[in-house]
Amino acid sequence: MSQRKSRRVVLTGIGVIAPNGVGTRAFWKASKEGMSVLDAVSRDGCESYPLRVAGEVRGFDPKDAIEGQYLVQTDRFTHFAMAAADLAKGDARLDTADLPPFSVGVATASGSGGGEFGQRELQQLWGQGPKYVGPYQSIAWFYAASTGQISIRGDHKGPCGVLANDEAGGLDAIAHACRNIRRGADAIIVGAAEAPLAPYSIVCQLGYPELSRASVPERAYLPFTADACGFVPAEGGAMLVVEDAGAARRRGATARAVICGHAATFTGASAWERSRDGLVHAIRGALDQARCAPEEIDVVFADALGVPSADRAEALAINEALGGHAADVPVTAPKTGIGRAYCGAPVLDVATAVLAMEHGLVPPTPNVVEAVHDIDLVTGLARPAQVRTALVLSRGLMGCNAALVLRHGADEPS
Repeated sequence: MSQRKSRRVVLTGIGVIAPNGVGTRAFWKASKEGMSVLDAVSRDGCESYPLRVAGEVRGFDPKDAIEGQYLVQTDRFTHFAMAAADLAKGDARLDTADLPPFSVGVATASGSGGGEFGQRELQQLWGQGPKYVGPYQSIAWFYAASTGQISIRGDHKGPCGVLANDEAGGLDAIAHACRNIRRGADAIIVGAAEAPLAPYSIVCQLGYPELSRASVPERAYLPFTADACGFVPAEGGAMLVVEDAGAARRRGATARAVICGHAATFTGASAWERSRDGLVHAIRGALDQARCAPEEIDVVFADALGVPSADRAEALAINEALGGHAADVPVTAPKTGIGRAYCGAPVLDVATAVLAMEHGLVPPTPNVVEAVHDIDLVTGLARPAQVRTALVLSRGLMGCNAALVLRHGADEPS
């Protein structure tokens, strides 16, 4: 047991399906350039809704990535997850056919499940009758569908799970994967992808007071500014391969990052003032688990909700948790260029943090010119920096808070 507890967890593969790019190369290029792809919602049936702007994944055809027998029984959010998992395994050069099937597991987080598939089937039920509803309606919408289909498709029989959670669940799923590796699994394919832009899904989101109703893409998502008016939703997400460092080393894989610490708290739905204390405790807990001093943090990837009270609480939490060092730490929120993909959002931030460490470059916060809160927000151009340790923050609309500490993969002994 002590040997298992001492297992170090490394990240060896990244797969991204995002509004600003499919694959890490396109995603990083757009992120480091501060490109914003927010645009008017273009999905059929959504034209009359108060939600005007979103981050849509364009140029992705699931037929090019997923076999037909899986396409007919899965929703768009699972298409994203399966395609991203393939990219992550390819990036990690993880040939699971050479590994014992019970050594590889899958973990995902999901905030909404498969609304698009469910809506289509219900429309057929209402319009044509029960004979026209397919058997896959019972599973395609389900939160666990992505975990199940990735596991079945890849014959991954190790520990599998799903976190039905709000945004912070993306980081919590990574922590769950790390625990399973410390318990004996060799590798976990982990992450989150969401598809919340079908008409039914949008209607469900209209009850969120934090949702931006702005109609001009460049003005719709401006966290930490005087013009903050809420967040813009997005689809897409990322999947990662995390492994036991020893197992990765034995198969010659490169440790792109070391996952060092995680902590989570709960402070209540829409209680944004209280989220300050929750974030402080989460940050301190993650730093303690990572055995990392505040002075070692080189960059913070902010939650950046875009609600004035939430932004103020986050800025105060960063300053309180990092102390005097906070003034010297660049803070960034690349998601303002693509929107918040719910559970997928913090996993995309983790992917960006790893790429920032590898390239020595902190990407900017698109569309934001100047922060009104006391943080060193990176705007305009990417900032060259030696990034060895990154802190990723996430909060959910239902009140969850999470923090994750990553170190550069070069810090893992070969």
